[in-house]
Amino acid sequence: MLDTRAYLAKPTRPVDLSAFPTRYDGSLEKVAARAEFARLHARLVALEEVLYAEHKHALLVVFQGMDTSGKDGVIRRVFSGLGPSGLSVASFKAPSALERDHDFLWRVHALTPRVGCTTVFNRSHYEDVLIVRVNELVPRERWQRRYDHINAFERLLADEGVTIVKFFLHVSKECQKKRLERRLADPDKHWKFNPDDLETRRRWKDYQRAYEEALSRCSTPHAPWYVVPAEPRWFRDLLVARVLVETLSALKMTYPQPTFDPKKVRID
Repeated sequence: MLDTRAYLAKPTRPVDLSAFPTRYDGSLEKVAARAEFARLHARLVALEEVLYAEHKHALLVVFQGMDTSGKDGVIRRVFSGLGPSGLSVASFKAPSALERDHDFLWRVHALTPRVGCTTVFNRSHYEDVLIVRVNELVPRERWQRRYDHINAFERLLADEGVTIVKFFLHVSKECQKKRLERRLADPDKHWKFNPDDLETRRRWKDYQRAYEEALSRCSTPHAPWYVVPAEPRWFRDLLVARVLVETLSALKMTYPQPTFDPKKVRID
């Protein structure tokens, strides 16, 4: 059985990404994994429905990772089929002028899930200790304070009933190269290629250090980080689905009891 705890960034230990695999090299076969993913996906759909119906909890799922790590793909695969009334996906690009005039969490807080709902962040508030740090967009002392701000923000959400799960999709630099080359070779994928991303690739080590500090300082019991081997994609999807099913199952949710006697209802 897949032990999700092996991929947890433990809150009491500094994270060294080189100690986490980018590939899954275990004994699980691809065919068996796909069957298990189908089972977990069906369970996730059912749990999300109970979450929406019970209206006591909310779920925030955060995805971060280097370019080509598969954020779009895992969101598409894992969350397909979930109830549209209770699911939303938010992507974070460069902040607008209005957003820059507020604190860095202002635009994020407005998109967190309301009770009964699930929100998926494709990139997130962590960009403000990643790209902001690497590109020196604000002074060091300013972004250094943001780890504590992020922890306090996530503590607030958790205290108000939001369950938070965060996934770092871990790929190697060699895998990224292959995936970028495949995009260039396929005309239908050219729209996904941004030459500016090559500058990010050139600063690979800087980004790895930034991720390590974010994972080390902001993986907490109420908002844990999981380091997901994102090679191959089928294992990435399976691990994310299992973590989410385990997380929601732990909430012990139930459908609300009706306020009427269904046996007495007659529909003409």
